[in-house]
Amino acid sequence: MPGLYDRADIYDLIESEDRYRIFKDHWSNVLQGRDIKSLLDVSIGSGSATLPLAELGVSLSGSDLSEKMLANCKRKAEARDFRIELRCCDFRNVSEHFDGPFDCVASTGNSLPYVSNEDVGKTLEQMDALIKPGGYLYFGIRNWDKILNERKRFFPYAPFFDGNTRVNLTQIWDYNSDGSITFNILYVFEKDQKFFQMEVFEEHYFPIKFELLLNMLKEMNYRDIQRMAFPFKKADIPVENLPWYCVMAQKQ
Repeated sequence: MPGLYDRADIYDLIESEDRYRIFKDHWSNVLQGRDIKSLLDVSIGSGSATLPLAELGVSLSGSDLSEKMLANCKRKAEARDFRIELRCCDFRNVSEHFDGPFDCVASTGNSLPYVSNEDVGKTLEQMDALIKPGGYLYFGIRNWDKILNERKRFFPYAPFFDGNTRVNLTQIWDYNSDGSITFNILYVFEKDQKFFQMEVFEEHYFPIKFELLLNMLKEMNYRDIQRMAFPFKKADIPVENLPWYCVMAQKQ
C-alpha cells in the first residue's frame, strides 16, 4: 500500500489560509524571546509547518526524503515569493548535506517516529551537529504517551472541500505486536452527495515516549528544555493531555 508522501497532491488538500495563519501564529509565539534568524527543517515535507517562518523574517532551509514533497514546497514558496534552500536527503545523515551552523534545527510534522527509537537518537545528534552554540533544537510530535495509554483506533477529521468536492478523511490505527503502529489513512471524495473516489494510504510509526526524548536531550547537554502545546498557545489543558506537542531546547 502506498504512503501518503507518495501523493503530495492529496497530502496538501487539507491546506488552507486558516491553517497557514495557525502555523504562523505558532511560530510567532515560539520565537518570542529567542534569537533565531536561520532555521533548517530536516523534515520539511511540502512546507506547511515551516513556510510561515519566511514571512516572519527567518532564513529558511529544508530537507526531506521525498522529491515530490519538496517540489510542492518549492512551488508554494515561489507563490509567496519566499526564497528557501531545499535538499533531498535522509535526516539520519543530514549533517553531510548542509554546512550550517543554524540558529535552530527543527523536525516538524511528527517525522521522528518514522524511524526506530535508536535512530531518533542518531537523528537528534545529526541535527545537533548543525546547530550553533547557544542555538536551538526543535521538534513537533504526536503525544505518543497519550496514544499508548488510550489505544484508540478511529480518528475522523472534520470534512473539508477541494473546490466543489467534499473530502472525508479518517485514520484507523493498528497496534502491531512489535510495538509499532500502522496508520491506515482513508480519503473519500464526494460530489453532489455521491462518493466517486477513495484513496487509502499506510504510514508506519515507532512510538517514542517523552521521557526518552528528554533523556536524549539531556545527554546531549541541552538545557532550558521546554515542552509546549502544538500549535503553541496559552491553554488550560496540560500539555501531557494534548494530542500533539513541540519541544524547544537550547544548546550549551
